[in-house]
This record gives sequence, C-alpha cells and structure tokens, in this order.
Amino acid sequence: MNVLLRIIALVLKELATVFKEPRSRMTIIVPPLLQMFVFGYAASFDLHQARFAVWDQDHGPAATQLISDMRASNVFLYAGEVSSPAAVRRCIDNKKVMMVLEIPAEFQRNLTSRGNGRVEAIVDGRNSNTAGTALIYLSSIISEFNNQWRAANHLPRAPVDAVVRAWYNPEFESRWDIVPGLIGLLTLLQMILLTAMSVAREREQGTLDQLLVTPMGPLEIIAGKCVPTLLIGLGQATAALLVARFWFGIPFAGSYGVLYLGLGIFLLASIGVGLFVSTFTATMQQAMLGTFLFMVPFAILSGLTTPITSMPPLVQHITLIDPLRYAVTLIHEVYLQAYGLNGIWPQLWPLMLIAAATLLWSSWAFWRKLN
Repeated sequence: MNVLLRIIALVLKELATVFKEPRSRMTIIVPPLLQMFVFGYAASFDLHQARFAVWDQDHGPAATQLISDMRASNVFLYAGEVSSPAAVRRCIDNKKVMMVLEIPAEFQRNLTSRGNGRVEAIVDGRNSNTAGTALIYLSSIISEFNNQWRAANHLPRAPVDAVVRAWYNPEFESRWDIVPGLIGLLTLLQMILLTAMSVAREREQGTLDQLLVTPMGPLEIIAGKCVPTLLIGLGQATAALLVARFWFGIPFAGSYGVLYLGLGIFLLASIGVGLFVSTFTATMQQAMLGTFLFMVPFAILSGLTTPITSMPPLVQHITLIDPLRYAVTLIHEVYLQAYGLNGIWPQLWPLMLIAAATLLWSSWAFWRKLN
C-alpha cells in the first residue's frame, strides 16, 4: 500500500511539474489539436473539383454531351475553353488546370459514320497520383457516355476511346513527383531544426547572454547563425539532387544556377522560420517540439502529397504562408520543366517575403533581449 501511495505521489508531482509552466501546457495542448485540424482538412486524398479545360474543335452534339457529363461530375471543375496548342501549354504549365480534354474536328462525323471516335486527355504528370486518379474518373465518365450512346445507336462496341498524354512525366512515375519535392522537405526540416537547436543550445549553456554583451549587434549575431546553416543546407540539397539525378535517374531539364538561386532564398526563409521558433523556446527539448509543430503542417500544406486544389478554400489560403509550398513548385518547375528566372518569380517573391519577415522578427527579438 505504501509503495502505491509513493508512486501516486510521484505521478502527481510529475504532472504538476509538467503543467506548472504555461509554455509546457501550450506544448501539450495546442500541437495535437492544431495537427488534428490540419490533417482532417488538408490531408485528403480524395479528388475534388479538379480543374479541367476543353479544346473543342468539333462543337457537335456528342462533344457537347461529353463535356456536360464532365461538368455534371462533382470531381471535375470546368475552367473554360482553350483554342490553341499554346493555350493548352499555358494552362498546364501554370497549373491552372490539371487536365485538358481535346475533342478533334471530326468527332461527331466519326461517331455517326464509323461508330467510333477518339478524344485526347492531356494531363499534368507532375503530380502523378492525382493525375492517375483524375484519369480513372474520366474513364468512368467516358464509359457511361459510351453505354448511353451505344444503347441509343445500337452499336456493338464502345464508340469513344481516350488517348492519354502526360506532360513532364510520361510514364506516371511517382518518383518524378515525390523525389524532387523531397529536396525541399528534407532541407526545410534540417534548417528549422539546426537553427532552433543552435539558439536553444546557446541559451542552455549560457553563452547566448555572453554573445549579447559583446560588441556584436543583433544583425551580426543573426548572420553568424544563418551563414553556417545556409552552407550546410546547400550541401544537403546538393547531395539530395545528386541522388535524384543519378540514383533514381530523374532527368534534370533546367538550369542549376536558377535552381540554386531559388534554393538559397528558400533556405533563408527556412532559417528564418527556425529563428522564429527559437524566440519562443528556452531549451533544446522545446526547440525540437517547436520544430515538429511547424514541420507537420508545412509538409501537409505544401501540396507534395495532397493537391492544394482539393483542400477547403480556407486551408488553401493558409498554404500561402507555407514556404515549402513555393519550394516544391519551384523545384518541379526548374527540375522538370526547365523554367528560367522569370518563370519561377511567382515562387521567389513570397519566399523573399517570408525570409524577410522571419529574419526581421528574430533580429527584433534579439535587440529586445539586448536592451
């Protein structure tokens, strides 16, 4: 009995210690709830409102009916009509649509005279899993269209065939989508963790206060923390790039200079997030928990595994502050599509803003502690 009472007393003492500090209470309560909401709303592998465009060169009743069947589906969202190969390329390149359905000029005539017709589905292969799911739904819609047309016209076989063209990933290799994106994910994790742990280690050992009383200003201290971590991040990104190129055999289509420029800005944004985490943590353990608190939402909201267009509108707006979202898109654009500096600018300037905001916040936090 005495043993049980002593154990109970020790348990109560440990619980009181854990819940005594406000930061500990927040660490225990907030992260699980936040991650539950993020996973519940963002980590959905269902396909909803996949945007598609139509290049209808026929405008016959059959083509109109097929387009209407797609628009009636709750899986696809009609994004408009295009009228040239250049417009098709712009839609796919800019990720305005996931698929373009091309209906040839002789579609209605072929169905009527020969009993068969062919359409072409041009899909964005950069997200192979999502593209594959979209093609399954498209196949189901075409199959239903075939059943109705065959019954109405007494045809012996399915009249419509779909030819699939996957841009930037013709074989639907999931590695082409995942592995380049992992370059951003892994470097982000390391940058946040190394930076937050570095500052927390200084605090635990008491050397941070010694730094603050030296002639060095806050910006100099921040630079001293950023540069080594930035060099480590570039080395890790290079190693990951070599593995992707030579081990997995994923062809690199772009410019290494453009890629490293984008990676450098992304790494600065990641280091800024790590310094931001460090301003709220006092120990290395808290720094690790803070890193985990940020990393899980960043990974889920990046669009690497779950399409951002499938997320609820509010969550899609939240993804705008996720640096990994821009990094994944940037790496795909340079690695697979050979984008230049102008092409990746829509990803660069948000990363610059995130880097500037987090680094300035960290400098202000150090300045406040200094004074």
